Amino acid sequence: MYNSRKKPVEEVPLEPTSVWSCASDSCNGWIRENFAFSDEPACTLCGSPMEKTERMLPALVNTSLSMSSRS
Repeated sequence: MYNSRKKPVEEVPLEPTSVWSCASDSCNGWIRENFAFSDEPACTLCGSPMEKTERMLPALVNTSLSMSSRS
C-alpha cells in the first residue's frame, strides 16, 4: 500500500476584510469589496441592495484592475 498517512492541515491565517453583504434578512449573499464590479453593488442572488460590513477571511490578492483605476 502506498503512503496513506494524512498530512496535517495547514492553518490559513484570517484577517479582517471589507465585504459587501446583502441587506435582505432572507439572503446570505456577500462579496469581497475588492472583487465587486461597482461602487455600490446589488446582490447577485436576490437583487437587494448591499451594505459594507467586515468579515474574518483568508487573505486573497486581487490582481485585476481596481475600481479606482477603471475610469
